[in-house]
Amino acid sequence: MYRLNEQQQALIDDVRQLADKHIAPNADAADAQERFPRPAIEALANAGYFGLTIPTEFGGKGQGLRVAAAVLDEIAQRCASTAMIYLMHVCGCSCYVAAPQATAAVMRAAAAGKHLSTLAWSEKGSRSHFWAPVSQAVQNNGHVILNAQKSWVTSAGEADGYVVSTRTPGGATPTDTMLYLVMKGEAGMNVSGTWSALGMRGNASSPMTFENCAIPSGRALSEQSKGFNVMLEVVLPWFQLCNAAISVGIAEAAVAATTAHLTGKRFEHLNSALADLPNLRARLAQMRIETDRARAHLVSIIEAVENPGPATMLFVLEAKAAAAESAIRVTDIGMQACGGAAFSRHLSLERNFRDARAASVMAPTTDVIHDFIGRALCGMPLF
Repeated sequence: MYRLNEQQQALIDDVRQLADKHIAPNADAADAQERFPRPAIEALANAGYFGLTIPTEFGGKGQGLRVAAAVLDEIAQRCASTAMIYLMHVCGCSCYVAAPQATAAVMRAAAAGKHLSTLAWSEKGSRSHFWAPVSQAVQNNGHVILNAQKSWVTSAGEADGYVVSTRTPGGATPTDTMLYLVMKGEAGMNVSGTWSALGMRGNASSPMTFENCAIPSGRALSEQSKGFNVMLEVVLPWFQLCNAAISVGIAEAAVAATTAHLTGKRFEHLNSALADLPNLRARLAQMRIETDRARAHLVSIIEAVENPGPATMLFVLEAKAAAAESAIRVTDIGMQACGGAAFSRHLSLERNFRDARAASVMAPTTDVIHDFIGRALCGMPLF
């Protein structure tokens, strides 16, 4: 459905093989042990996929949203935690690409597999309203001093680069913001909690604190007081569409697991397969239709972003919420179709069921997105 050219399809085929060999085998352990999926991330780095969206002049593969979504779809089918880590890396890289004068070295490092990026946006004080940090930077002799309590930073303590949001020094409004690049090991930056969640248990989304963390002013990734613009105009399309691709990938994994169970398990006393029951086949058909519909909707939005029009931003807002709800429906049907085998964690479907629920509460949450869409439809300002 992604309508890839021959070169792009070859890249996806390579990712699929890598995912089968290095990502899928580690998925259950990452989930059960709440463990960062290091072998999976290292495999992506070593194969050059940290540079997927980095321009070729910096050593990257120069790919856009369409290919990134297809890659994340494939990764999420094997391990949603790995997919979320990779999504946040792609989002961090979108900030780098938008500010090449400050990030040429880190883009080259990413392309070489030596730099994992992430975002540190949501704050304890403004919760899921990620666009409105309550922390405020201070200028001091060519440096910026950051003091912030960040919540749910994916790859916390694992990433090499953190795109940190904060109010502009002297800024007066919640959207008067800046983005800065903070590197791993900077003084004053610490992981301040643990990550133990219902789903996506391996992505190390822990809280972090920045306490008197001094970085050079040249690490700014936005123009003065324009961090909000970068968040919405640069990063949001990548986050929304690629997050939707993860939801689609989780749904696809649920379809595959359910198909394997229904066709592989039997009523021995009746000499028949589970798939011989019409009601179970009907549930599987529902899952297939919903997954195909979600992927088709995502691809239509990718095409709208590639060929923007008046409704493009509305479609971008729709992407994450629609795909998240589809993944929840598909995994729920799968749990019903597979019954006790799924409920008792004998199938990977139970992990898909839990992972699917993360997107709906991940900022911007489905409720917030619905409010944004409703405001847009009613001609009201979003902020």
